[in-house]
Amino acid sequence: MMGGAGTVSPAERYPQKSQLWGLLKKTAFVLGSGLLIFAAIRNSLTWHLQRFWGASGDFWQAQWGKLHHYYEGSEWALFFLGAGLIPSFTFWFFNGILMVIDMTEKPSFITRYRIQLGKNSPVDSVKLLQAVLMVLFNQLFISYPMLIVMHYIMQWRGNPCSTELPTFHWVLLELSIFALVEEILFYYSHRLFHHPKLYKHIHKKHHEWTAPVGVVSLYAHPLEHIFSNMLPVMASPILMGSHVATVMLWFCLAVLSTTISHCGYHLPFLPSPEFHDFHHLKFNQCYGVLGLLDHLHATDLVFKQTKAYERHLLLLNLTPLSKSIPDSPKKHQGK
Repeated sequence: MMGGAGTVSPAERYPQKSQLWGLLKKTAFVLGSGLLIFAAIRNSLTWHLQRFWGASGDFWQAQWGKLHHYYEGSEWALFFLGAGLIPSFTFWFFNGILMVIDMTEKPSFITRYRIQLGKNSPVDSVKLLQAVLMVLFNQLFISYPMLIVMHYIMQWRGNPCSTELPTFHWVLLELSIFALVEEILFYYSHRLFHHPKLYKHIHKKHHEWTAPVGVVSLYAHPLEHIFSNMLPVMASPILMGSHVATVMLWFCLAVLSTTISHCGYHLPFLPSPEFHDFHHLKFNQCYGVLGLLDHLHATDLVFKQTKAYERHLLLLNLTPLSKSIPDSPKKHQGK
């Protein structure tokens, strides 16, 4: 029947179409404007960065040429220096400073940024020595042999120690891919090691530290060190046939990132370690590095309900976040 209660007349349809068309135009305008602004900012930023890179590019290319000449083009020497010795020096330089701070609780302008208040004040020196010895074992007997294998694979694929350094845009692209691949491989391998049958035999060693310190980032069972610490970081450079200079930069960034995540201090102007510190505190939250897969798999829901999540930001002033965003007062138990 025409004109029934469920029928919409042409006159009524027209305003609905007009509203829909207006909404689509507004959406297209907002999205288009946003894309244009994003493109302008991106192009401006990359232009300035590339200008800096280009200005210093000749300098770095000249230094690389001198280094290449000094080692007489020895790919093994260049690769071991870039992928092994320099990242190891970076790790121990920063962790050496942190260990002195942890053991002496000085200077106070650093210790005031401690995340878990009252923990590691000062750190147990015997327990710390045990961690240092385990890390040295992992580096000497696992990391370095894996780097030898990595060198042969990359040498077979191409020329990782070529005389020409990669371009600025290519390095940025590689680092972006490296970070995403590490997130995927670390998240799933980490969650696997939290399986009850694996946790008590392997991953429990790393979680002996519920309040971590920097050097604990590599304190792990040898199997975990292979599959969670090394392979997620090594996989992308191998697959992409990266230059050893990019590998060196990536490995240094990786050890600095994991050191900051475990250091126990939320320091100004450095990435927030709250995410992984919370994982050590609660065990079953925050498995990843970037947090992307934790969001996808909802393994950060408890974290997002805490003060630690509110403090999970880049600190841009000198006031400790434990003071500006303090924990909620604990409720007293009834008599």
